[in-house]
Amino acid sequence: MIDLLPHITSFFERIRKGEVEIYNEFSLQLEIGMHLKVCTAGSGLKIQFERPVGYFSPGSARLIKKEIDIAVFTPDRCERVALELKFPKNGQYPEQMFKACQDVAFLEQLIAAGFSAGYFVMVVDDRLFYEGADSGGIYSHFRGGKTLCGTILKPTGARDEQATVRGQYLVQWNSAGDLHYATLPVEAAVCRTDLA
Repeated sequence: MIDLLPHITSFFERIRKGEVEIYNEFSLQLEIGMHLKVCTAGSGLKIQFERPVGYFSPGSARLIKKEIDIAVFTPDRCERVALELKFPKNGQYPEQMFKACQDVAFLEQLIAAGFSAGYFVMVVDDRLFYEGADSGGIYSHFRGGKTLCGTILKPTGARDEQATVRGQYLVQWNSAGDLHYATLPVEAAVCRTDLA
């Protein structure tokens, strides 16, 4: 199985040391993708950005999203791993937290459709994503140590959307210099297969 967790960890160690600089979601996607290419050089793995889901699963009409931030896969596509990334820059704390929940649910959908694993990576440079006075509701998963699972309702606007997370994930923030990040490995063992 393709295990990207050590490479993701080493990427953030490089940020902590000042070897790599990221400043928005696009720079995160580009830099971590290049880091993965270097780390997996010679393995034959393909690493592609914004790959449409239909390339892997033609019957993917019911999925939350249509493109994968970074897809890592073998040339025969038998093993494939998806990375979804978030680096919110304009506040909108509850909205961005909800989008993070949607990304985790999307990764579970991909696994149910045949992906080997998925990783959700969230990077923030604003402490209000990981600490603050309010630790209830959606904040409880990102600030309060409550396990991310179940149905999460959109906390703002019309509140007419929801994200259903089948597994159980604990958002643990790590420091990488001025940035904080959380990595949630999503594996087949925690997902139900009724989402395909």
